[in-house]
Amino acid sequence: MKKGIIFIVLIVIIGIIAFVPGVKDFLKNQFFPIATIENAVHVSEEDYDVDLKGINAPSTNLKNFKDKAVFLNFWGTWCPPCRKEWPSIQKLYDSRKGNVDFVLIAMNDKEEDVRKFLKENNYTVPVYIAQSPISEKILPKVFPTTFLLDKSGRILIKEDASKDWDTESVHQFIDNIIK
Repeated sequence: MKKGIIFIVLIVIIGIIAFVPGVKDFLKNQFFPIATIENAVHVSEEDYDVDLKGINAPSTNLKNFKDKAVFLNFWGTWCPPCRKEWPSIQKLYDSRKGNVDFVLIAMNDKEEDVRKFLKENNYTVPVYIAQSPISEKILPKVFPTTFLLDKSGRILIKEDASKDWDTESVHQFIDNIIK
């Protein structure tokens, strides 16, 4: 009898985790902090060499962000999941722009569409369009793709999906890498 009850309870718990929206992500963030998502993969000096045309920031080269903590996001105005995560990126930027450099690269987009999107939504996060090839090491396969790089170019986080970036765990993670 006890084995049957335990079995039913386990099935219910597994069902809740699998089918109730948000439970799986909550548990993942609680038990597997984002700090462990990506291990010590480095972006090399050559990987940083990407000319960037500034949309709402001065034009630059990605290598100018070397030796700094960088929030690097690849997105497009045409991408619904990319648009979904923008408000949380803006909030993170507003509170952490003094600690981390933000580089959002619009991919497969027209400059006027990007400008219109930023203006309509009052977004101020620095956005660029790549003017030279992007290294295979960081070239996204899906959108959005976000990397959090430490000062030595280590990829600490690689997220291949839309995410709420304005969470306590992300803020704690940033606090740890800027020490």
